[in-house]
Amino acid sequence: MSIGNYHRPTTVSQAIDCLREDPTLTILGGGTDFFPARVAPAPAVSVLDITGIDALRGITEDAQGIRIGATTTWSDVKRANLPSAFDALKAASVQVGGVQIQNRGTVAGNICNASPAADGIPPLLALDSRVVVAGPAGERTVILQDFITGYRQTVLQPCEIVTGFTIPKPDPTAQSAFLKLGARHYLVISIAMVAGILVPTSDGRIASVSLAIGACSAVAQRLSELEAALVGLPLDVDFSQIVTAAYFSDLQPIDDARASAAYRREAARILVVRLLNALALKCRMDVAA
Repeated sequence: MSIGNYHRPTTVSQAIDCLREDPTLTILGGGTDFFPARVAPAPAVSVLDITGIDALRGITEDAQGIRIGATTTWSDVKRANLPSAFDALKAASVQVGGVQIQNRGTVAGNICNASPAADGIPPLLALDSRVVVAGPAGERTVILQDFITGYRQTVLQPCEIVTGFTIPKPDPTAQSAFLKLGARHYLVISIAMVAGILVPTSDGRIASVSLAIGACSAVAQRLSELEAALVGLPLDVDFSQIVTAAYFSDLQPIDDARASAAYRREAARILVVRLLNALALKCRMDVAA
C-alpha cells in the first residue's frame, strides 16, 4: 500500500481546511479497517489523520448528558465510569475484534463505516445518540438512525467530519445489555445482535424500553412497535409470549454463508426475549432491594 499526501492536523478547523483543499482525502482514525482494505497494488491514497486532534478523544459528562469523542477507542469505552444504561455499549466494546483492535479502533470509525454488523451501532441507537458533525458551514447534529442511510452509506457531506456523539442523560434506574450471536464467541461477524435499555417503575412494571437490532438489515433498526407494546407490562411477564414474529417483519436480513435470512430473523426474536428476561431480572432485584 502506498500513501499520497498525508495530513495530521491538531484542531478540527485545521482538518476542515485540509478537506476544503482536497475533498478526496480519506479520513483516518484507528485505521483498523483502512489498512486491511488497501491491498497492493492499490493506487496511492491521500490521508487526513485525525488522531492528532486531542479534543476528539475522551468521554465527558454534563447536566445535559454524555459526550463521546470521535477518536475515543473501544478500550476507552470499556474502562470508562459510565451509568448502567451504558452497560450495553461497554459489552459491545469487548466484541469489536480483539484487544489490539479495541485499543486502536474508534467509536466514530465503527459508525462511519456503516457496516450492518457494526457492534457499536445498536447500543448507541438504544441510547438515542446523536452524531455531531463539523464542516465548512459549522456544526450540526444528526440522529444516529438518520445518519446511516444504507449499506456503507452516511449523510456526511464533502469536507465534513464526525467530531463525536451526544447522549441524553439516562435514567439512573435504567438497566442495559447487549447480546450477539455468531459462529463462535470471539473475533466473529454477527449473525444477529440486540441492544436494549429498560427503565422500571417503582411498582415493578416497565416504564420505558428501547431495543435495537443489528446485522439483520442494511441499517440497524429500533423496534419501536415492540417498545410501545412493552410499556406498562409487569417485569415478570412471559416475554416469549409477547415478543412475536410480527414485530420483526420490517427486518430485511440477507442469506449468506453465516446464516439464512429466516434464521437471522428468528435469532433476533430469541435474542430479544433473552435480553428482556435478563434486564427484567436485574430490575426486579433492584426494586426488591
